[in-house]
Amino acid sequence: MKSGIRWLLRITVLLIALAAGGTFIPRPLIAPVKASSAATHRILLLSGPIHTDIAIPLDEETRAAFSFLDDPGFSLDHPNAEWLVVGWGGRAFYLETPTWAELKPLPVLRALTIDRSVLHVDLAGHITEPQPAVTAFDISDEQLARLRGFISDSFVRNNGEIAPIPDAGYGEIDRFFEAKGYFNALFGCNTWTAAALRSAGLRTGLWNPLPQSLRLSSGVYN
Repeated sequence: MKSGIRWLLRITVLLIALAAGGTFIPRPLIAPVKASSAATHRILLLSGPIHTDIAIPLDEETRAAFSFLDDPGFSLDHPNAEWLVVGWGGRAFYLETPTWAELKPLPVLRALTIDRSVLHVDLAGHITEPQPAVTAFDISDEQLARLRGFISDSFVRNNGEIAPIPDAGYGEIDRFFEAKGYFNALFGCNTWTAAALRSAGLRTGLWNPLPQSLRLSSGVYN
């Protein structure tokens, strides 16, 4: 019994040390060279209790880059849409848990082991700043183009066509799509978000499995 408790304590201490190191060791270790062009675009890191999304401005370039998403039920030209909001996550948990009240054991088990991944795409109107759940970054044309490219490349494509998941969504204008990669608890939605931010030339922690870690490290190093 005592031996089991000691091992549990050791694992707990190890996880705490890894989380701390993942937060306070920057990635990349050396700050990238600052963009030569002006930071004229604003992107947002949207944080929840266990999940993060990225919001990019729905300007003409974004509409063109993501024209493959446009359809009558998901119009990128919606008059009230100001942001394209994208998140990556585990298929079972993402699709079957729109609210905490609908939490089920099997999606949790899949999230703690390994699962196929999906992308969730939504349109948002005005997002109020400042607020605790929103972290803003100002980036250049080139940085935003790289971020768009990273997100676009995360979609699974079959013969050049994206793979929407039929009848999946939380509301009337959001969509789910098959995504590249596999989800697990150690390298999940927040590590994908961190990688997306790094694609735009921003710095994150070395390993950010939780929103709190990602928000803290990205705020410290940018």
